Amino acid sequence: MKQDMIVVFDLGSEENPRLAREIRALGVYSEIHPHDIKPEELKALPNVKGIILNGGPNRVVDGVEIDVAQYVYDFGVPVIAFDHKGGAQLPKEGEARTKMISDFVLGTCKAQTNWNVQNFIDDQIELIKKQVGDRKVLLALSGGVDSSVVAALLIKAIGKQLTCVHVNHGLLRKGEPEQVVDVFRNQMDANLVYVDAVDRFLDKLAGVADPEQKRKIIGGEFIRVFEEEARKLDGIEFLGQGTIYPDIIESGTKTVKAVKSHHNVGGLPEDLDFELVEPLKMLFKDEVRACGKALGLPDGMVYRQPFPGPGLGVRCLGAITRDRLEAVREADAILREEFANAGLEGKVWQYFTVVPDFKSVGVKDGVRTFDWPVILRAVNTIDAMTATVEDVPFALLQKITARITAEVRGVNRVLYDLTPKPSGTIEWE
Repeated sequence: MKQDMIVVFDLGSEENPRLAREIRALGVYSEIHPHDIKPEELKALPNVKGIILNGGPNRVVDGVEIDVAQYVYDFGVPVIAFDHKGGAQLPKEGEARTKMISDFVLGTCKAQTNWNVQNFIDDQIELIKKQVGDRKVLLALSGGVDSSVVAALLIKAIGKQLTCVHVNHGLLRKGEPEQVVDVFRNQMDANLVYVDAVDRFLDKLAGVADPEQKRKIIGGEFIRVFEEEARKLDGIEFLGQGTIYPDIIESGTKTVKAVKSHHNVGGLPEDLDFELVEPLKMLFKDEVRACGKALGLPDGMVYRQPFPGPGLGVRCLGAITRDRLEAVREADAILREEFANAGLEGKVWQYFTVVPDFKSVGVKDGVRTFDWPVILRAVNTIDAMTATVEDVPFALLQKITARITAEVRGVNRVLYDLTPKPSGTIEWE
């Protein structure tokens, strides 16, 4: 690994991501690890120049105040504690935290400012080659930013040892399966296997209303599909995934309760037959996009709308039905078309539609209706950990409302979600 590293140990702080980003902003690589790291895991971390013990309100676990083991203090590099046994507190954003961190990282630790995207890519290619060797990798390729960047990294590292599998689970946006096949098979010359599994997924999800259960069904079924595809191929031993750091932190740690499980974190079956390859798991979304640009991916792919692994399955709230799923898909297509026409494509980080599992009374063509509402969501964020709501012009909202209520079957209302993150999450489920 070319970069020096500062290790942040999680001692109950809710600001670990912000601290890690502050260090990376100085040009020094940083990773977050649990407080009870094993000695061999600590020794395996490359080029560690300093350790930060980051305490906070979640430091007491099961009635006991947690701490790192003595071997962390004895590791042989400078150690500083924030909010640790009366030590320094991490100041609020906008204050002189920056100088305190930079003094420790650059002064005390003498870490080199060699963290940049190209060095990260070079390191990951080296690590992928070391992990995979001459064996083969199966990649779940949704066509979203994360999986596309992983695909580009793996192609650069191992070439034709990679087989990409695109699963149409019936929960994709309008026209998406066709676009993925065109971009990756025809334009990028990837080994791409297309699997039509629409009925298989929707049958398993029938009647399931709990969002966590839906995510785990979708994640588990994905793995089963990959296992079946792997059996058709020779020598597949690895599963590539586009896991990024917000996926991991939102799925919960020993000191932070889960916001929600992600299909590639909380939904993996225990009897997984593959070893995972997850080169982006320590990156935030903006850093993933920067990697994509550096790898030469087209802007249309790098800045593509974020899309959850479970797809429209977490935007068709409650138990999924095919007619309501289609309402989500068609309404989403209208929203994206109108945002593009209004010049908002690429300017708003994420926008989508949600259809809940309840109906309301309305009127259409002078006749009483009892149909679903469509909820519009448009947010801006840098790292997906917090988000603000886009101030969409009212005239545009009116136009979108008119189109959705006129063109989407089974819908009679359109609502706009004004909730930032926190207190809401970006997705509804």
